[in-house]
Amino acid sequence: MGEAPRVKICGIRRREDALAADRLGADYLGVVLSPGFGRSVEPVSAPSLVEGVDATLVAVLVDEAPERAAELATALGAGVIQLHGTESPEEVAKLAGLGPWELWKAVRVSRVADVEGTSRRYAGLVTALLVEGHRAGVVGGGGVAVDAALAEAVRAALAPGLELVLAGGLTPENVRGAVARFGPDVVDVSSGVEKVRGRKDPELLRRFIERSRHPFEEPSSPRRWRE
Repeated sequence: MGEAPRVKICGIRRREDALAADRLGADYLGVVLSPGFGRSVEPVSAPSLVEGVDATLVAVLVDEAPERAAELATALGAGVIQLHGTESPEEVAKLAGLGPWELWKAVRVSRVADVEGTSRRYAGLVTALLVEGHRAGVVGGGGVAVDAALAEAVRAALAPGLELVLAGGLTPENVRGAVARFGPDVVDVSSGVEKVRGRKDPELLRRFIERSRHPFEEPSSPRRWRE
């Protein structure tokens, strides 16, 4: 029986959501700082959303220049920068040298080769790969789960030392099954704890964090992992 994963609540747009997730024990809170996305936050207002929380802050960025990425992460007080664009290894290496943060690289997975290639390309530069399902024309997974049939191969495709952050399609109802299949180091949820887009639901937050913290206390749900 494996260890429980750490929990990241992403797409924080409201202070009350940040405080609720933090109070419930989330390990990471993610804020989308690049413009133009459904849960983007104005960088100038982002620090006030998460002021005083205990969780590690994650700056979620898409194709920002290293200097700009470092500026945004510093202003937020981020301990992690999560990269969702086409950032080159050279840009990632430069960003790594600009601050004390961890770097996570996102990869949208339609086949195991996606993980293998990204793992090789960024090994030694990032501490984790964030894997999520692929949807054409969408930056990020768009709530799409990674095919459960790929679970064992995805884990095996990671370079030694890289952690696995599992995202895409996770909900309180399916997180236990996802943990059992993939054995992630971190589970990452955004829309799966919302009833209204951009607003975290306190009860869904509680259930997701509780079930992630204790994934092996009950048998995995027989429900299909939401696509």
